[in-house]
Amino acid sequence: MSSPESRVEARGDSSADGRVASSARRGRAGGTVSLFASELVTLFRRWRTWAMLGALALIPILIAVAIRIAGPAGTGRGPAFLDQVAGNGLFVGVTALVVATPLFLPLTIAVVSGDAIAGDASHGTLRYLVIAPAGRIRLLAVKYLVAAAFCLAAALTVVVVGTLVGWALFPIGPVTLLSGGQVSVGEGLLRFLAIGAYVAVSMLGLSAVGVFASTLTVVPVGAMAATAILAVSAQIVGAIPQLEWIHPILFTDRWFDFADLLRSPPSWDSFADNALLQGAYVVVFGGLAAWRFATRDILS
Repeated sequence: MSSPESRVEARGDSSADGRVASSARRGRAGGTVSLFASELVTLFRRWRTWAMLGALALIPILIAVAIRIAGPAGTGRGPAFLDQVAGNGLFVGVTALVVATPLFLPLTIAVVSGDAIAGDASHGTLRYLVIAPAGRIRLLAVKYLVAAAFCLAAALTVVVVGTLVGWALFPIGPVTLLSGGQVSVGEGLLRFLAIGAYVAVSMLGLSAVGVFASTLTVVPVGAMAATAILAVSAQIVGAIPQLEWIHPILFTDRWFDFADLLRSPPSWDSFADNALLQGAYVVVFGGLAAWRFATRDILS
């Protein structure tokens, strides 16, 4: 039979072990946050990142200036919502998203996600990042979260710059919805921000593909090119009626369903379906990336 002193000592040891484990968990969580903040700062300190955001910002500026100088195009001509820009400048942002989503946004996402792991490998800094306390899987998760943050920044850049330019060059008023009703300027702005969030979510699946490609090589350009080519290829396949059976599983299939947010009342079903589709790609390609990154030899 153990003595009272030994039982007290055992409880003390157990309590100490619990405090150590709790401190270790807090340390890992704090380390993850610090690592994420460090990677995020690194991304947005690069001139390349700001150059890409600047190129995206030029899209709504060019659209607004062209319409201001040349006048609106005929009804039904050009991208969706283009014929409404002259009457309400708030539509510049959403029109620019329609133009940017097929090519320009995927290209920037491919650059950031394709560089996530391969960039550090090419610079010889990857093996220093995977040592404790970071670890491989935690580093991979942080890299993906940084790429996801860029998805949001890129989409919001187009919307916000478009809104500001449209406000400066065109009349601003209640937003006419696709269902024929009107909402106030404030609600219209909220809906356009929701569309920006929709487009950001649409890019999450592509980001996962890019991060996976980045784990396969030490040449960032190769991962970037493969991701961009896959984005274009998926859209081509999605435009072929004979391949309609495969369309629902393409990560590009619901990229343009954000128009449902401009109905009265707004339909959030498309947003949810798109999030589920992108989430499936994140799970599949995130799992593949984790498997590849956890088993590869890191020599640089």
